[in-house]
Amino acid sequence: MARALELAARGLGRTFPNPPVGAVLVRGGRVVGEGYHARAGAAHAEVEALRAAGRRARGATLYVTLEPCTHYGRTPPCVGALLPVGLSGVVIAIPDPNPRVRGRGIAALRRARLPVVVGPGAAEARRLTAGYRSLVLRGRPLVTLKLAATLDGRIAAAKAGRREWITGPAARRLVHALRDISDAVLVGAATVRADDPRLTCRLPGGRSPLRIVLVGPRLRLPRRARVLARGGPPTLIVAPVGASARAVAALRRRGIEVVLLPGRGGRVPFPALARALGARGLTTLLIEGGGTVAAEALRARAVDRLILFLAPELLGGEGVPAIGPLGLSRIAEAVRVEHLAVARVGRDLVVEGGLRYPRT
Repeated sequence: MARALELAARGLGRTFPNPPVGAVLVRGGRVVGEGYHARAGAAHAEVEALRAAGRRARGATLYVTLEPCTHYGRTPPCVGALLPVGLSGVVIAIPDPNPRVRGRGIAALRRARLPVVVGPGAAEARRLTAGYRSLVLRGRPLVTLKLAATLDGRIAAAKAGRREWITGPAARRLVHALRDISDAVLVGAATVRADDPRLTCRLPGGRSPLRIVLVGPRLRLPRRARVLARGGPPTLIVAPVGASARAVAALRRRGIEVVLLPGRGGRVPFPALARALGARGLTTLLIEGGGTVAAEALRARAVDRLILFLAPELLGGEGVPAIGPLGLSRIAEAVRVEHLAVARVGRDLVVEGGLRYPRT
């Protein structure tokens, strides 16, 4: 199962709206076939493992990280491919939470008198499929807020005339790895104007996510911004309904997709944005915007996870805060970071955890 989970992780950021899944076939104590789901529309992990094993699959035990499917999608159901093979048993990490599958695959295997064990590797399988589970159960992607700040919570000097790196090379490589496993990355228009980021993954063999820019009604973006350049990964501009028709038309003429969503005060609410991204099948969203976008997402309680890089530096009160005002007046109203993990990344620290919001 550990090998199946390792294979499943290769699909992160590549399989949406499907989950990342890995499968391993074992006969006589030896691996005879393995596979993983590489992208939506491609063969599922179980089918890839069967292809690799060929006739050696008969009498083998299948280890798979998610319950095999029973319905037709872009590909036929996996249970139908498994039953004629003559397996000796199936070990499943977790059931599929999708209402179209939930328990049906396990039941079909057991009706065929196949021994089925559920549970080994469940914790890791749940982590790998957190985005998929968010999509099928909540209708929106799992949202991670990534921040890079000094120890006193500043993301830039107040009078910085150009972009200045806060974190070191090791931390920045880890950010590229986060992009590699994310379906989409989001920033606000202010970040595009100030930093002109590419928002791509620049690791060898890495995959760049969909780039999303959240803008106001005037769509104030530099014409030569790198996220708008031809030849790069796709960019999606999200603006409020009623945004400048001239600016929208200019972007669309350049082949850039613009989505207009109902807004308030010239801003698109994060819950509406999350639902729209869920409708597109996105399972994970990485927010890399500045303090304003971070605060908007937190105020809307739309952030599920925090990844905070801390550089061993102090900028003081003149620096730009990592998170804008949240409208809180008491400690009891603070957003709590739970299941905290802290590690060193080169010269910097990285803090990670899930978010729990106070009761209203």
